[in-house]
Amino acid sequence: MHHLVDAPCAPACAAGPATPASPARRRLLGTALALPWVGMHSARAQETPLKICQTTALSGPLGDLGTALQQGAKAALAVINARGGIHGRPIELHSLDDAYEVPRALSNLEQLLADPDCFALFNCFGTPMVEAMLPKLNNGNMPFFAPYTGGQVSRVAGARHIFNIRASYAEEADKLVQHLATIGIKRIGIAYQNNTFGREVFTGAQQAMVRARLPDAVSATVESDASDAKTAAHKLADSGPEAVLVGLAGKPALEFVKHFRAARRGVSLYAVSVLGTSANIKALGQDATGMAISQVVPVPTNAATAVARDFLKAWRALDANAEPSHIALEGYINARVFAEALQRAGKNPTRAAFIDATWSLKKLDLGGFEINATTPERNASRFVELTVVGRDGRLIR
Repeated sequence: MHHLVDAPCAPACAAGPATPASPARRRLLGTALALPWVGMHSARAQETPLKICQTTALSGPLGDLGTALQQGAKAALAVINARGGIHGRPIELHSLDDAYEVPRALSNLEQLLADPDCFALFNCFGTPMVEAMLPKLNNGNMPFFAPYTGGQVSRVAGARHIFNIRASYAEEADKLVQHLATIGIKRIGIAYQNNTFGREVFTGAQQAMVRARLPDAVSATVESDASDAKTAAHKLADSGPEAVLVGLAGKPALEFVKHFRAARRGVSLYAVSVLGTSANIKALGQDATGMAISQVVPVPTNAATAVARDFLKAWRALDANAEPSHIALEGYINARVFAEALQRAGKNPTRAAFIDATWSLKKLDLGGFEINATTPERNASRFVELTVVGRDGRLIR
């Protein structure tokens, strides 16, 4: 990774009495000074902020996910900005709430595309929303950086303006199936959401099962309003599975797990990363204990991992109300990668220069998490690991 060299403070920095910094400001500055990865131009950013924009779920059924992702990004940007921004320019994150609704996301997108100050779209949330937005961006001029989806829909051959970071849902499903095959599990059920996200998980799991020479899975779909979650749970419970792979998010996941646990308490459940939020685990209570969940970033509270250690410092400095989580760490990582590409794009970057810079991010080690840009149809991270929900509700490796 290219680290920036500290620049000497301009004379204006020492001129006149300083205004006492707030406790939060002092924590941010202290955190910034402690983190060597921050691109530093001067002690205080001097230029007009560079505005990056997102439409995301800050309310609605997945509002806790979208909010955690946003706060993680803000934690990284706060530290970067406290050290002077990138080339002396702070990065400002502008977020619009779409409540995980496609029409609202498209309305927000129109507003953002009409804003001449919006330099790039960043961390837009949700597979159905991303799928609906992409046709509006097919001229390739607007950077579409780190959309929050593991779906193949955003991994488009030749679309250099789309930069995917997180491992795909197919890769998560593959990891889960590989693990089940390794421990000798053969009868696998699959519950998946009846939308683009769910079908991606199902297809990835099916393909992995063929490679592992496992029998065909019994499957059941669940609508996004969870109206048929109980029916799906009983269908799979009655099929006698040794384990069930859960490709569900939000209310459908919670309702399915509740009904399935009531019917078949002893069967192991394996879920993809979107289920692994603290809010979901808390809502499930004892029904979550023992559940295995794939993750696309390291354990955020593991201070032995450098990127998690840096994240925890930034998170605490932000005074975030929520507990540190995998999805917050993902937002943090995405903001750091964005800042690195922006640094490489030069002093007065154009969108085209920034897009070019994203594809120069090869073997970029953030400290236990590597970015390796190859082609637009492949995500820049292949990181997937399994965690388990302990009796205290905490995720452990």
